[in-house]
Amino acid sequence: MTVPFHDILVYLDGSEGSLTAAMYAIMLAKSTGTQLTAMYVVNTKAISELVKARVFVDVERQEYLSDLEADADRYLRHVVHLGSQKDVTVKSVKCSGTVHVEVRNYIKENHIDMLVLGGVTEIRSRRDELMSESDRMLRTAPCPVLVVRDDESVWDLFEQV
Repeated sequence: MTVPFHDILVYLDGSEGSLTAAMYAIMLAKSTGTQLTAMYVVNTKAISELVKARVFVDVERQEYLSDLEADADRYLRHVVHLGSQKDVTVKSVKCSGTVHVEVRNYIKENHIDMLVLGGVTEIRSRRDELMSESDRMLRTAPCPVLVVRDDESVWDLFEQV
């Protein structure tokens, strides 16, 4: 049987759901022999909006940005380590910008066949719906999107593989 995808991208945002998605993507890559990339986007657009709204001053912006960069590195290292535990090579990519735009551009430029996302959070308001980066990626990705749910089952399965 031929696998309909060869390159998988899993998006990380530091949430438990995105780490579950990464574990599922690792299992999927292992079972199909496909390439796996983990991507973290430092959301500089959101930071700029916080400065513009005077929630942050410029000094705080730099400090917060440094913290986000460190978080991105830590989560990417963690997923690379999880992959190595299962004999799967995980390429890591960190970039900055508007999340859904950066992800969509990466997918197009690198001919990604599948995007894997953690469970999309519950939308509580129209504003949440408009602001949800996961929802935007789900709607605008130029490839099939796999949404991983049921964290507990995935974690259990990952331990067994």
